[in-house]
Amino acid sequence: MTTNRSRRSMALSSSASHPGAGFTLIELLVVVAIIALLAAILFPVFAKAREQARKAACLSNLKQIGIAIGMYTSDYDSSYPNNGDPYLWTGQRFRWPIMPYLGIGQKQDPAAFTSTASPAILICPSDIVAEKQFNGTSYCYSLAFYHTPAQVAALTIKNLIPSIAAPGAGAQCVTQTESMVTTPAQKMIAGEFSTNHTPAHGGAIGFWGTLGPGLAPGADRWTGARTYVFADGHAAFIQAGRQTATAIDDCPDMNRTPGGITGSDLR
Repeated sequence: MTTNRSRRSMALSSSASHPGAGFTLIELLVVVAIIALLAAILFPVFAKAREQARKAACLSNLKQIGIAIGMYTSDYDSSYPNNGDPYLWTGQRFRWPIMPYLGIGQKQDPAAFTSTASPAILICPSDIVAEKQFNGTSYCYSLAFYHTPAQVAALTIKNLIPSIAAPGAGAQCVTQTESMVTTPAQKMIAGEFSTNHTPAHGGAIGFWGTLGPGLAPGADRWTGARTYVFADGHAAFIQAGRQTATAIDDCPDMNRTPGGITGSDLR
């Protein structure tokens, strides 16, 4: 008769002869380490792929905005959008003249257009600021397309910001036409205000960087990149420090291009 001790010995012997029957602690730790290593390698790749997809969506948005502006000019004798508003360049305002061409049926009243109702075409997928600060619009329109080159040269950053501009600053809007554009493949007509895809110092910055005392442009103004659509209709992702030409106030600002609508925003 087989004793209990003999049965236990046989069971242990069977386990030893079949090592695949279970995992040892060392084997489990090795598996966990491999999984952690793969995650460390793949997660940045996935994040980069996601950002590339967002960048592509942003470029598509601007391409459609460029087409809408082109349709507007076709209907208005080759004239670019101009409704007499000196701050039309800002995201909250430039969308209204081109709204019908974007296929968005909204009452043309900024107060009735909330961030929660803002169409996806107006928001960059990587923009975490627009819905809170810019009424649901990531993009802006170049002021050079409704001011003369001489006016553009005379404007300051203070004139561009509605909340602090002196009364009547830049109020004389002058319609510009397609024939006035000298280098359509180099003059930006609309684009992102913030560096949404390559944020600087942990956050997105605008054309002028972090404004200092007296509205002096910050040193970070040349950091990052933005997507733009040009007067000829093509859209591109442009590095501020390496590709964007210097504006009148030493900033990557398509509003204050030297020569205005006749100038170039690329180096």
